[in-house]
Amino acid sequence: MELRHLRYFQAVAEELSFTRASRRLHIAQPALSRAIKEIETDLGAAVLERTTSRVRLTAAGEVLLRESAVLLERWEEALRKVRRTASGEEGELRLGYIGPPTQPFLGRLLGEYRRRYPRVSIHLEERTPERVWEMVVKGKLSLGLTRPVPLSEDLGLQTIELRAERLGIVVPPGHPFSKRKAVLWSALEREHLVVLARREGVGLHDAVLSGCRQSGFAPRIVQTPSLIGTVLSYVEAGTGIGVVTEGVLTRDNPLRFIPLSPTLTVPLVLVWQEDGDTPPLARFRELLGEWLKDGLLWG
Repeated sequence: MELRHLRYFQAVAEELSFTRASRRLHIAQPALSRAIKEIETDLGAAVLERTTSRVRLTAAGEVLLRESAVLLERWEEALRKVRRTASGEEGELRLGYIGPPTQPFLGRLLGEYRRRYPRVSIHLEERTPERVWEMVVKGKLSLGLTRPVPLSEDLGLQTIELRAERLGIVVPPGHPFSKRKAVLWSALEREHLVVLARREGVGLHDAVLSGCRQSGFAPRIVQTPSLIGTVLSYVEAGTGIGVVTEGVLTRDNPLRFIPLSPTLTVPLVLVWQEDGDTPPLARFRELLGEWLKDGLLWG
């Protein structure tokens, strides 16, 4: 017995007329009669009583009508779900990200994504840059918002650069550097520096070391906390100067960010596996592309 047999039976049972049912289904009446006979043969029971003047359901037919309605509705819902999944309107998105660089836009971006695709289940994982890459490679994450890591080009992931973030310092309002528009790297030679731990931000940490080396000195790093928030707390406490990327300060933070010169940048990238490009992931990339084009990520 096929689904079409159930549809044919449902039409006859609801119309209680082979003539009206055949018009409704746009099939010839003999074909409809054959389909009902095939159902009865498969079931070994009559489902309709037919006379020259009327058609009515048997007890078995009444049960079949109730059950076929449930089956057909579940089948239609299954088809709708498949179509929504294929179009990216339903499914799962597992997003890995690094915290402070994504704070200016991630909440807003996910809010818009959820508005457009409310049936997609979103799972968030805040991890270190290296861990984000690792989890995307292993298929534990759909995509990642992260920094490049050593040998990242050898991991075979697709990438889009979202922003090249300038390196700079953060200092309290009364610090001698606080009124400057830029600070030379060489000016940091005798300063105590607070830098994110390498295990938590290898790209940022190594960029700071590179900037100092290019200016001819080894940095005096006094603290290497695991969180950018802790870097800022050390600066507020007077422990030293924080070296961070632009965008880590919230608007209500009293600290000042001053770019370093010559300019060095640390990229923020989107990464994903080409062979794991599901419709929900593709829709997320499309939305991200829209926001990049319209300047909404950091707007």
